[in-house]
Amino acid sequence: MAMTREELLALPVAVDVLTAGRAFDLGRNTTYDLVKADEFPVPVHIYAGVKRVITADLWRALGVTPST
Repeated sequence: MAMTREELLALPVAVDVLTAGRAFDLGRNTTYDLVKADEFPVPVHIYAGVKRVITADLWRALGVTPST
């Protein structure tokens, strides 16, 4: 199930790829397949051996703008 706008806005600065995949309403296998093929909808970064997605990139890709 995809995340709500409120859930997206509550995310920390960076999230794991499964959380990012959930934001796009992708399942576990599809998420990992896209990451492995370097075709995930947003850039994936590796920090200390862990694949992460910057939340601001996720927001932009999904058209979510935090209100100020």
